[in-house]
Amino acid sequence: MEFNSNKPIYLQIADSICEQILNGTMKADERIPSVREYGANLGVNPNTMMRTFEILTSDGIIYNKRGIGYFISPDAKEIVMEREKKNFMENTLPGILKTIKLLGIDPSVFCTKEQ
Repeated sequence: MEFNSNKPIYLQIADSICEQILNGTMKADERIPSVREYGANLGVNPNTMMRTFEILTSDGIIYNKRGIGYFISPDAKEIVMEREKKNFMENTLPGILKTIKLLGIDPSVFCTKEQ
C-alpha cells in the first residue's frame, strides 16, 4: 500500500479496510490480522495500526473478541456504505455539480432511458 502524505496513515489504512469491506474482499464476522501482523504486512508501526483499529471499532466497523482478535462487524458493509454516501453527497457531489454548471454541460446527457 502506498501512502499519501496529505492524510494520516491510520486513516488511509482505515479507508483501505472500508473499501475492502465494500468490495467484498473482507466479509462480515471474518477475522482480520492482528495489530502486529497487519502492521508488519503494511510496514507501519503497531501504534499506527492500533489507532486504525480503535477508529474502526468506535465506528462499529470492526469488533474485538478478547483473546481471539478483531473481526468485521456483521453490519460493517451497511455502516461503511452509509458513511461513504454521506461523504459523497456532502463533499464530492457539490463540486461535480458546480463544475457541470460552470462548463455548461447539460445534466440530461448523464441520463439514459434505461435508468
